Amino acid sequence: MGTTAAPRRLGDLLVAKGFLAPEDLHAALEKQKVGKRTKLLGEVLVAEEYCTEDQIVECLAEEYQVPYAKLEARLFDQKILDVLPREYIENNLVLPLFVVRGTLTIAVSEPSNLFLVDEIRGLSNLSVRIVAATPKDIRRLLATLPNSKVFVIDDIIEGSDTADVTLIEDAIVDIGDIEEIAGQSPVIRLVNYIVFNAVKEGASDIHIEPSDRCVRVRYRIDGRLHKSLEVPQHLLPAVTSRIKIMASLDISERRLPQDGRVHVLLEGRRIDLRVSTFPTAKGEKTVIRVLDTRGVSLNLEDLGFAEDVLTAFAQGIKAPNGIVLVTGPTGSGKSTTLYGALNAISSMENNICTVEDPIEYHLPLLNQFQVQEKVGLTFSKALRTLLRQDPDVIMVGEIRDEETAKTAIQAALTGHLVFSTLHTNDAPSAITRLANMGVEPYLIGAALNVVLAQRLVRRTCSKCRQTYEPPRSIRKALDRMGYQFDAFHRGVGCRACRNTGYRGRLGVHELLVIDDQLRDAILAPDQSLTKLREIAVNNGMITLAHDGFRKVREGITTIEEILHITGDTPAPARAAAR
Repeated sequence: MGTTAAPRRLGDLLVAKGFLAPEDLHAALEKQKVGKRTKLLGEVLVAEEYCTEDQIVECLAEEYQVPYAKLEARLFDQKILDVLPREYIENNLVLPLFVVRGTLTIAVSEPSNLFLVDEIRGLSNLSVRIVAATPKDIRRLLATLPNSKVFVIDDIIEGSDTADVTLIEDAIVDIGDIEEIAGQSPVIRLVNYIVFNAVKEGASDIHIEPSDRCVRVRYRIDGRLHKSLEVPQHLLPAVTSRIKIMASLDISERRLPQDGRVHVLLEGRRIDLRVSTFPTAKGEKTVIRVLDTRGVSLNLEDLGFAEDVLTAFAQGIKAPNGIVLVTGPTGSGKSTTLYGALNAISSMENNICTVEDPIEYHLPLLNQFQVQEKVGLTFSKALRTLLRQDPDVIMVGEIRDEETAKTAIQAALTGHLVFSTLHTNDAPSAITRLANMGVEPYLIGAALNVVLAQRLVRRTCSKCRQTYEPPRSIRKALDRMGYQFDAFHRGVGCRACRNTGYRGRLGVHELLVIDDQLRDAILAPDQSLTKLREIAVNNGMITLAHDGFRKVREGITTIEEILHITGDTPAPARAAAR
């Protein structure tokens, strides 16, 4: 680049330019050290709003003596995009601008990456001249390209989206009209706003529902649905078509359900969306599952485990072989707990392989495989193949059938540690579920190590938590169950918790450790779920009710949340809060 001196560090460049105060640089360097993943200094500076992406790229461009460009659509020629593979362009965040006399001018977000220039030269067979541009500008233009797999969710000026939406007044009937309107800015901005706001609110799902007079948008936050906004009814086909286009679905098919996936970029990070459409009498309903891993911790210590449960579970996941099961209904956090367990035992010495549908979190030391039902790669077939990959630990996303169950049992008995999930209401029910699938009781007793049943409950908002006196009926019910409380807490509602009294969720757990007495009971001819549960409780199994009510005593959740997940079934007196 014409200079032999060592490049100056980014922080020094920003300070010298006057874009950053020295004390802010020191604070950013301290924040950079916090957390498991080492963040780039630029990421920290932008996240903490010490400076902007434009200022960072401008400094880097000046240091490496390349031009700095504010990108606009008229600056690049879409006809020359084929000089580089589309996948390479999107993965490396580069944008070919134009070719003049055999020289390709290309925008890059990292002018310091000298190897990138050599790669581009080799792939394009052209001389290369680079200009520096912000990642946000490059993503914005990539999103406008035909068949682009990158969608950028831009910040939307409050109120402007409502004004734009009113521009579309005619009811949409023709499929061609739907496709045309779905590509127009107001509908794109509306869909972007729906997704952007859902991520900002921490929603796990977006429901876009047709009704008689409007389209209702609801977010599932902390396990409960909340209304977000209402959209004019005649916009439903255009909104649905825009989402289908993003997820590569068939916009002309409105009579059959469709499923798809789309990746979006929001504030520089990737967020995966799972899209499901379903025809109703009033039009198509769309549900979008939001997989935003930013707010999810994969450390077991952060998932709400009580100390005694965590100690026993941590011991179970370090066994040399056997099966560890996590059970519970859909949306109870089973996958997150499994990833946390794998994260706790992952190392360079272990070959950990997973079979998932879909892959929700990407962990660095795991070999993760995606089930492909359409081509015959089912859970059971993938699991059999994995056994030839010399694994130490195997995670199967879900045991759905007899074949998968028997293969997992066989893997556990041949020296592998197997993790998986089942849909059962409590831990002892996992034993009877496996037996009902056709697995022999002696195999279940020999292979099964630990079963963890769990639910998610809402966490009392710490900002507005207060003590209160519950109704007398609840006091009496708790007395009958054998639970005593000195004080009760609940959130009264504030801006931080959207006036719900709850903010965030935590796990409530029931841990069943399979011991010799239980193994004998599994083999007994008069085996029953009631008998298994009785033996487990007598041997000290921590039940859902026990774990939940002691979290009520600690003030971190409420009586109503625990009664919601356990029903009215009283916990055995032996399991009373200790």
